[in-house]
Amino acid sequence: MKKIVVFCLFLMSMCFIPFNVHAQELLENAVSGMLIEASTGKVIYEKNINEKVAVASMTKMVAQIIIMEEIEKGTIKWDDIVTVSKNAADMGGSQIYLAEGEKMSIRDLMKGISVASGNDATVAMAEVISGSEEKFVERMNKKVKELGLKNTQFKNCTGLDEDDHYSTAYDMAVIAKELVNKHPGILKFSSIYEDYLRENTNNKFWLVNTNKLIRFYDGADGLKTGHTDDAGYCLAVTAKKYGLRLIGIVLGEKESKVRNNEAMKLLDYGFNNVRLNLLKDKNEVVDEIKMDKANKDKIKIVLKDELFVVEDVGSDNKDYSYEVELNNFKLPVKVGDVVGKIYVKDGNKKLSSADLTVSEDIKPLSFIELLLYTFKTIVNGNI
Repeated sequence: MKKIVVFCLFLMSMCFIPFNVHAQELLENAVSGMLIEASTGKVIYEKNINEKVAVASMTKMVAQIIIMEEIEKGTIKWDDIVTVSKNAADMGGSQIYLAEGEKMSIRDLMKGISVASGNDATVAMAEVISGSEEKFVERMNKKVKELGLKNTQFKNCTGLDEDDHYSTAYDMAVIAKELVNKHPGILKFSSIYEDYLRENTNNKFWLVNTNKLIRFYDGADGLKTGHTDDAGYCLAVTAKKYGLRLIGIVLGEKESKVRNNEAMKLLDYGFNNVRLNLLKDKNEVVDEIKMDKANKDKIKIVLKDELFVVEDVGSDNKDYSYEVELNNFKLPVKVGDVVGKIYVKDGNKKLSSADLTVSEDIKPLSFIELLLYTFKTIVNGNI
């Protein structure tokens, strides 16, 4: 009975968060942190965002980006079977206890990385993709440079403490934004609270998500925890409510409970203080252009997705301007193909953007159609 009461008190302590909190009271115990809106990157809160620190297993977010890229390219498939090396099996720290020579699907290895933060699973995937952890880490460092990040350097793919292995709250926020926006399939893994590996064997293994906010914070569905002696307790968390997705970064906490409570305060602050303002609907026409030698005289340019801005709650409605930039695209072009961007502007400042596509498929004229088009042009005196 006593254990039940203690557990209930623990749950209550995790879920109790003051509704109103001032920004300066957020992340009191963290070394650094940040809160952004996921699609636009609007900064809602920041603390020591460029301080270089150990980030523990949050390192694995870059490994996840690379794994998802390979899946999306078709280089590897979720059902592919990986034979575990001795090197991967011997990894310490958090693990799913892979054995040398064990065979496991890429899907289950990704579960092991995303839910249990398995170092062994991460190294196994690194070896599959790049041949060795060292080469995979080179690719990870290349990826962060591609993202324009200058304050991140990795020495391993797991986040285990090592000299000159570091990142910042800002860089981690950009990495998390890239992972969630470009590879939303990761949320199918990071939102799992509990599952099993080797379920139909004598070595059944229970997975419980290291990110407790998945269970205790409404709308949370990711993203990555971390803990080592050097890094302390860290967390990249994402949650979606009211159509608004936020990403929070918390680094250098001394206790996991404090980390979780402060991360929930951070999210509450964001959801209470910013809002989405929908400006244009998906498929809304924003331009119409003439096309030569196409099966349509004109092409309607439409929004591929909704266009919105993130505003502070209580702010006055603004009259935004728009800027349309079209690519030099060639025919044929299909519905869904990106042909440009539309930007929302407040003065000269670009606040958000959305991709543009076409309202219908457009094809180039066939040879016969082109002859008829040329003849018609000559007759009409247009050449």
